[in-house]
Amino acid sequence: MDENRQAYHGQKKKDGHGNQQSAEHAPDKRGLSPGVARAGFLSHAVHYGWPTRNLSNPGIQAEDTLRFFLRDGVQLAGAGPRDCGRYCGKLLLTMKLPRRKFLTSTASVSAGLAAGGTWGILGPGGEKISAAEGGTATRPFLTAAGDFEDVSRGNPKPFTLKGQALVEAGLTPETWRLEIRADEKKQPHVSATAEIERPVTLDLKGLMELGKEHGVKFIKAMQCLNIPTPLGQGLWEGVPLSEVLRLCGTMKNVRRVYFWGFHNDNPAQMFRSSLSYSQVMETPPGELPVFVAYRLNGEPLTLERGGPVRMVVPWAHGFKSIKWLQHVVLTNDYHANDTYAEKNNDPESRLKTAAYLDDLSRQLPAGRPVYVSGQAISGWSGLKRVEYWVRQVTKDVVPLDDDDPAWQSAQWIEAALADPPMDWKGILPAGVSSREVLGFDSRTGKPRIWPLRYSMVSWGATLKGLNPGHYELRARAVDLNGYAQPEPRPIQKAGKNAVEVTRFEVV
Repeated sequence: MDENRQAYHGQKKKDGHGNQQSAEHAPDKRGLSPGVARAGFLSHAVHYGWPTRNLSNPGIQAEDTLRFFLRDGVQLAGAGPRDCGRYCGKLLLTMKLPRRKFLTSTASVSAGLAAGGTWGILGPGGEKISAAEGGTATRPFLTAAGDFEDVSRGNPKPFTLKGQALVEAGLTPETWRLEIRADEKKQPHVSATAEIERPVTLDLKGLMELGKEHGVKFIKAMQCLNIPTPLGQGLWEGVPLSEVLRLCGTMKNVRRVYFWGFHNDNPAQMFRSSLSYSQVMETPPGELPVFVAYRLNGEPLTLERGGPVRMVVPWAHGFKSIKWLQHVVLTNDYHANDTYAEKNNDPESRLKTAAYLDDLSRQLPAGRPVYVSGQAISGWSGLKRVEYWVRQVTKDVVPLDDDDPAWQSAQWIEAALADPPMDWKGILPAGVSSREVLGFDSRTGKPRIWPLRYSMVSWGATLKGLNPGHYELRARAVDLNGYAQPEPRPIQKAGKNAVEVTRFEVV
């Protein structure tokens, strides 16, 4: 178990006791005047692209804005139902929103408020204003392209190239090309070489033209096999690789598909991956296809995210979703050629179902509820629930060993998973309907299953009655087969999914 990992992300600062804590979730003793609160709401709305125009007029814009505000995590941090209701009432007056619509918009979150859940709010300068005890979460459902954690390789990293170097690398929309060919190299263990009717060189215009008939959209979380937290989640758009390969015509003796991207024309920097012919060419009902992506969250794929075009393999860790894609080779070689396989990693590893912890203040006041939260990925075997375990410990507690008896007597409690967004129009890019996104019902626009396959979902719980002392908090996911994290694949070279732990003190 990765017992020493503290669930802190982003910038850190010292609290009044000399402990490191996240600047994002540091306790804030300031009061929240209506003017500051409304400014914070507007800042949050602008930051995440929520509708803010015509707020002084009645109608759908004001209704949508208030609904998104309530549903997606910008309730006054630390405020109870009464305080939140008072603040929402001020918003109601400010927006001139009819009371009936206000009540409709708030009904679905009232239970969460009564349960003591706390969310965060951004101040007028974009800073987090948080008076809550414990952790808060104000993340958007889709991660902005620039907010993904970057794990790019290369020296220099391809997305840092400028001007003519970018043109020569074929990493501009005008110069990008995808070359598809057969592997003619003879191998002693292969009886016959692969054959295709014709090699193909595809430009971005041709790929997007193919997307007009065969385009797909899908929400996927990116997760590196060797990093224990998700990198981000986006709406990816492109063309199934199977449709691209059909441009090559008849194929013969093809068992595997090799692919790689630009890496400074240096063989030592090449990062490759591969899939079986069957994985690429056939997609079972309810499963998601391997596809060649050129948009993220409705915008052209940026260089930092692997653009102009990258591979996206929905069920796999990030090493399969090759960035700066430029080469596809069809081969009769049955060996995986993945760069990650050379580093003692499982080249066929699927995303693991796992839970992660949000930041939590190191010291919390006694006598108040503590709200804890996090995220979970619905991996290959889906997600049934998230559970948490709070254990009182001594100040100098040592990490638990895998065979410690405490694991057997642990009291795991089910946490609450976030419901699907009420209105996907406020989540998806402008002009994109949930009815056209894979994993959603094409008639109703609602998710076929929740959480979505290979996506992230937030979870939360309120801890009450904690006496002064030191505590450990752990969270784990349970998949649809009933296996609790890190099972059923506890080997970490098949993907990091150790049970996370964070420590705090109630004073």
